[in-house]
Amino acid sequence: AFLPIFVVATRFEASVIRASVMAGIVLVSRVLDIGFELWQVFSIAIIGLLLFDPWLIRSVGFQLSAAATAGVVIGGRWPGVRTWIGRAAAVTVGAQLAVAPILLGQFGSLPLLSPMSNLIAAPLVSGATLAAVPGVLGSDVSLALAAWMASIVIQIAHTAAAWPQIGWFGLVGVLVGGGFGRWLWRRSPEYVAVIAAVLALLMLASTGGQPPSGSVIVLDVGQGDAILISGGDGHFALVDGGSDEVVLLKRLREHSIDALDLVVVSHGDADHVSGLSGLFGRIRVGQVWEQTEPHRTPASDHFFDLVAKYQVPVGAPPVGESVQFGDLTLQVVGPIRRYQSPNDQSVVLLVSGSHRSILLTGDIETVAQRELPPLHYEILKVPHHGGGTSDREWISSTGAGLALISVGENRFGHPVPWVLEVLESTGARVDRTDLSGSIIVELNN
Repeated sequence: AFLPIFVVATRFEASVIRASVMAGIVLVSRVLDIGFELWQVFSIAIIGLLLFDPWLIRSVGFQLSAAATAGVVIGGRWPGVRTWIGRAAAVTVGAQLAVAPILLGQFGSLPLLSPMSNLIAAPLVSGATLAAVPGVLGSDVSLALAAWMASIVIQIAHTAAAWPQIGWFGLVGVLVGGGFGRWLWRRSPEYVAVIAAVLALLMLASTGGQPPSGSVIVLDVGQGDAILISGGDGHFALVDGGSDEVVLLKRLREHSIDALDLVVVSHGDADHVSGLSGLFGRIRVGQVWEQTEPHRTPASDHFFDLVAKYQVPVGAPPVGESVQFGDLTLQVVGPIRRYQSPNDQSVVLLVSGSHRSILLTGDIETVAQRELPPLHYEILKVPHHGGGTSDREWISSTGAGLALISVGENRFGHPVPWVLEVLESTGARVDRTDLSGSIIVELNN
């Protein structure tokens, strides 16, 4: 009776539908006194759901749920595993290996230590689900207990998001290393322990060096903006953070960033602000600049809730303000006024070094572009990922010799051909993160 309510309450998530159908088959078979093997229940549920809605096969959530369940079944029956902790480890490793091809194909990386976080989270998920039942029936104590356990699961997920990720080669290395380690364990367990400890330390310490003083890096975060500014002497600022916390943290780890003096929110769109929420509790944030009012989004609300929770100072720097940031100068040149368009409301920064300057434009469109004062800069961060929302005349008159486009796979057609054509017609060299990866430019050399 509760299964349909559970499906509706969780908004028909593919994984919940799969689990509920399997549970329903088990419950009905018991009433009818029919015995099913777990594999039979799994197969009937998957085939039945795909017959009912063939388009489910395109849902990544459904793919991951089906693969993980198969991995759980295989891991739970792995021969030679006798202890309860060994069985739990086999289940979570089986699930992780089963979803690995899908994760790598869809997202390009695989969380290496997910089995560890799953071992911790699984009992809490079960406990929260059981406690929620009397909570739904009116027990405030049970509901509070369920919410508390669920919050811990969410915190585990946020913490684990910053742990090492691997690709296809890393997965092959782990499988080969695991097989070799099992063979060696039977002969010299102490060697395996030492080797595993050394590899873990090397992996956790495998970050790149910090970027050079006086440089700006347009980070490759897919479709979105995240721009790292290195002022020198350990001073770093970040303008926007893309849409994915995991991707942003990975890019910052590559440059050994563990603290940011300043985070600038250009505007509230999710592809600029969502990734920034992953900073809290992992990377120290000194202060935040923003001028997003009156435009708010769920992503910006979540970010500023975290800003308040972690008591990070927030300021709205006025246009014309210029601050020295290590070896660089940051000058606020927009937004000139309150705009109807959230994109036009973007904070615009001119970052200047001793040799050249870059204009960081957020997503400003035709109205805000035309109202910018005359500025001199050699490098342009092309607005709105090279979208067709720019003013053709403004683009052609920028005079920048280098145009940088922060863009990833998208359904909007960014960057649009005419923007590229106009930039190239002015003699500007165009670099794109979707083609070149993260792009670093030095402003003092």
